[in-house]
Parts: sequence; structure tokens; C-alpha cells
Amino acid sequence: MQWRRMPAAFKSQRRRRSWKETRLSSSAITTSSPHLRSMDFSIRAANLDDCKDIARMIMELAEYEKVSDHVKVTQKDLEQDGFSKNPFFHGIIAEVPEQHKTKEGHTKIGYALYFYSYSSWSGRAIYMEDLYVMPEFRGTGVGKALINKVAQLALAAGCHQLNFTVLDWNKPSMDFYLSQGCFDITASMGYHCMRCEGEALEHLAQL
Repeated sequence: MQWRRMPAAFKSQRRRRSWKETRLSSSAITTSSPHLRSMDFSIRAANLDDCKDIARMIMELAEYEKVSDHVKVTQKDLEQDGFSKNPFFHGIIAEVPEQHKTKEGHTKIGYALYFYSYSSWSGRAIYMEDLYVMPEFRGTGVGKALINKVAQLALAAGCHQLNFTVLDWNKPSMDFYLSQGCFDITASMGYHCMRCEGEALEHLAQL
């Protein structure tokens, strides 16, 4: 496997395809970068065996965002919903070699979940549900590598948009995404993200 490299400072811290055909393979996403040095990491497609770590990192992200009580998804849900014949989502994993594992023994240190959607304005789109990097690995290029791969997948599937949400108080993430050329459609266009769930969803279905 070919590995990317993290900055030296981290050492001390420990044919265009249709959207249905677009899938990840290790060979497609483990390219190295000359801008990253010192500690290796790889970006690869998530598989069934990753669901335990994805579930762990989903909870870590929810705790960071102070919404851990909202998480209902289990490892089994991820296995069924992401790795069945007709998956509801796809994922990519950031992984480090064994020698750079965390003190808890984790080598899977980041992930992104995404699914394909559609815009009535511009056509095919991709929605990034989550992007997460464990705290001790932030600022090393992992987050940028993850969103870079989601963007590549979007273009490979003929998508014209990459959409996602960010909490209004999460300035580090907001600054990061803005620096990558993204823009805030709530601020620029006035759109708000709406949701209906639980009993309200059941009631709505009966109207």
C-alpha cells in the first residue's frame, strides 16, 4: 500500500462513470503527496470491517459537536445501510501505519461519509454527511485529503455540487471549508436546513 506523509512537526505529537458505477478502490485513492512529509497515512474506501471504527468516530464527532445524545445509529445499522446491495451511503477511511497508532491502539483515525443526491438547478450532486479527524491528527493534511477525495468522487460521478453542513459555532471547521473554496449558502442565499423526524414524520406521513 502506498502512504501519504504527514508534516514533520507531527512526529513529536504522535473514462467518466455514472454515479451508480462510481466506487472506490485502494489503488484509486492511495496516491502520495509531495507537500506532506514525515508520517504516513492513507485514504481508502471503507469496507464492512471498518464499521466498528466508523461508529466510534461518529460518537467522537457527536461529542465534539455536543450532540452525542442524538446519535442512534449502531455498528449493525452501518453494516446494513452502507454495505448492502443498495447502500444508503458510502465512506472513506483515513488510516495510519501500526507504528503511528493512537495510545488506544487505533489506526483508523478519520473518515468521511457521503451519498449521491440531485439538484433541480444543476443536476447530480454529492452530499457529505460527515468528515472527521481524531484531534491528535488534525492540522496534518488528513482532513484536506478526505474532502479532496470526496470532491474527486463527485467529479467522477458527474456531480456539479458538493453539499454539507457546519455548526455555526464551529469556526475552525468553517474557516477550513472556506479556505478550500466552499461558501456558506445560509449567509449568501438565505437557505436554512429543515428536518422532520420521529412522531412529526409519522404524523406528516398520515396527512
